[in-house]
Amino acid sequence: MPSKAYVLLREAILTEQQVACTYDGRPRELCPHIIGHNKSGEEVVLAWQFAGASSGKLPQWRCLRLAHVSDISLREGRWHEGGSHRSEQTCVSTIDLDINIHVRKRR
Repeated sequence: MPSKAYVLLREAILTEQQVACTYDGRPRELCPHIIGHNKSGEEVVLAWQFAGASSGKLPQWRCLRLAHVSDISLREGRWHEGGSHRSEQTCVSTIDLDINIHVRKRR
């Protein structure tokens, strides 16, 4: 059974909503793009973080382990596509939902 964080982030992808959350104690604002599990079987999401706190410069791609995500809220707002896709993502090994494949291609 998926975690509450997984269900909410999956819904955000399907409805193209922004997400405000806390990750490892830092407030984050992001748009999730791909959700599923990593090689260890942990729930993960690949997201474009466009605002909030960060140890590096923003915006940037983030691979978040959902066990470390809390205080999640979905909100309306401009969908952020993210930067360059020059390399293949390695965050999500077993993809459940990818906005570019499962959501946008249905339209």
